[in-house]
Amino acid sequence: MDAFKYENSKLLCEEVSVDQIADAVGSPVYIYSAKTFRDHFASFQKAFADLDPIICYSIKSCGNLAIIKLLSELGCGMDTVSGGEIYRAQQADADMSKVVYAGVGKTDAEIKLGITSGIGWFNIESEMECENISRIAKSLGKVAHGALRVNPDIYDPKTHDKTTTGKKETKFGVDIERAKQFFRTYGKDEHCVLDAIHLHIGSPIYSPEPYVMAIKKALDLIAELKAEGIEVKTLDIGGGYAADYESGKSPSYQTYADAIVPLLKDTGLQVILEPGRTISGNAGILVSEVQYIKQGGNKKFAILNTGMHHMIRPAMYEAFHFVWPTQVDAKFEPAERKEVMDMDGLVKTEVVGPICETSDTIAKDRMLPPLERGDRVAMFTAGAYGMVMASNYNAMPRPAEVLVDGDTATVIRQRETYADVVALEESPMPVDLA
Repeated sequence: MDAFKYENSKLLCEEVSVDQIADAVGSPVYIYSAKTFRDHFASFQKAFADLDPIICYSIKSCGNLAIIKLLSELGCGMDTVSGGEIYRAQQADADMSKVVYAGVGKTDAEIKLGITSGIGWFNIESEMECENISRIAKSLGKVAHGALRVNPDIYDPKTHDKTTTGKKETKFGVDIERAKQFFRTYGKDEHCVLDAIHLHIGSPIYSPEPYVMAIKKALDLIAELKAEGIEVKTLDIGGGYAADYESGKSPSYQTYADAIVPLLKDTGLQVILEPGRTISGNAGILVSEVQYIKQGGNKKFAILNTGMHHMIRPAMYEAFHFVWPTQVDAKFEPAERKEVMDMDGLVKTEVVGPICETSDTIAKDRMLPPLERGDRVAMFTAGAYGMVMASNYNAMPRPAEVLVDGDTATVIRQRETYADVVALEESPMPVDLA
């Protein structure tokens, strides 16, 4: 699952005490385990080895340069969704030929960056975008490669509506009925070579069945195109593989692979996979400190120095994150992380943040060990869609990030200061309207 564990009633990240890190750099702080990133990538790679796939880590899930570099050094490609993420991949010395670039609103500047940096594929979302990529590539004297993003109208009912992307009526890609005509129209373009198909049906997907249904539709489409003389060489089946927000909740990588690999093994297609949270989710925690304990009616509140400005998933998606103190009595050491913990002496607690929004609630009516002012708590499975979605709402600085590797800990992003928050506002400049 990950390298976060309790020993002698204290939470460790690999071989380092979480509290020692917080003592040294302050809180709130994101703490990541390098071992967990490596182990997850290796396990994922092994499960799908029979396909010899290109694995492109989804930078949007957790995009610190040190983490991108760590995975790139393992041979991992990158899945990007903006010019900024392409730039991050460049700065981390990623292999740009193993970079894919998705997103419905690619600007001309972002497309130019993708072409000149030599990315492998643009995941193309519309007819107009395809024409624009071709035009820009021609103007640069370059050739771009495109994968048409196809919506197979498949989704997992357990996936939150806000993260379901494979339905016909989403803003992403083109529906499968239009895809054949798309290839007929653009399949012979000389400057945007359209020889791949991209699927992405949402995140997280808690079973392999939606992938199986989507891949079968894609293979049928590829066969129909081949009958017309149009060759598709690459199939990118996207990401969305789940992470363990609760112990044992998500399928193993092998469970996904056992269903997916037989469909693709003998097709001759180059396969691309885009794992994100399944690699990064359990690799990080967010550590914070209890500021106050208060009673509100029948509720006991624990008010932290972090909240929706640093981890927005509970407010935005009603997402569950396991929350537990970093130091506990031996009787409260958790053997598993579950939404409902059954231990004598737990207290029903509402864990909330400091932001002036009622939605700034981290854990509702959660049974927790008794908390006091000054206690530290960890929010687990915070490695994905945590820091990358953090903001300065309420003029709050963003936290530091620390990467632990064995018995060493390194600050990989400095904590912001109030000065950092206002830095870009301090030198107003007149707009040249000439």
